[in-house]
Amino acid sequence: MIKILFVCHGNICRSIMSEYIMKFLVEKKGIKNKYLIDSCAVSREEIGNRIYYLAEKKLNEEGIPIGNHRARQITTYDYDNFDYIIAMDNSNMNRLMHFTNNDPDNKCCKLLSFSGGDKDIADPWWNDDFDTAYKVILRGVEALIDYLEN
Repeated sequence: MIKILFVCHGNICRSIMSEYIMKFLVEKKGIKNKYLIDSCAVSREEIGNRIYYLAEKKLNEEGIPIGNHRARQITTYDYDNFDYIIAMDNSNMNRLMHFTNNDPDNKCCKLLSFSGGDKDIADPWWNDDFDTAYKVILRGVEALIDYLEN
C-alpha cells in the first residue's frame, strides 16, 4: 500500500481538497485499495476545524464526496509512516523541513512537481479563488496518480 500525506498551512483548504480529490479519482479508477490517503497541516491554527466552507462548496460542485474531516498538525509518526509527504507551496516545504529533521528519507515534495513544475499552489483562503485552486490541485493529483501507476 502506498501512503500519501498532503500538507498545507491549516489543513482546511488545499491539503484536504487534494486528499478528497485523490480519494475520488483512485476510487473511480478502481485502485483505491492500493492507497492510504490523508492530509494535515504544518501549523496549529486550524486544529479541530472542519474543511473551509468554500473548499467544501467547490468539491460539492465537482461531485467529489467529503468526509468528516478535522484539521490536524503533522507529527513525527506521520513522517515515519507515510511514503510521500506532499506540500502545496514553498512555505509548507520549509516548515516540513523543521518537522522532518530536513527530510532524510526524501519523502517531501511539492504537488506540482509531479506535473513537471515547481510552482506553488496559491492558498485560496486568502483570495477566495477556489475554482483555480481546484483546477491546479486536480492537475497535480492526476499527475501524481500517473507517476505512481507508471
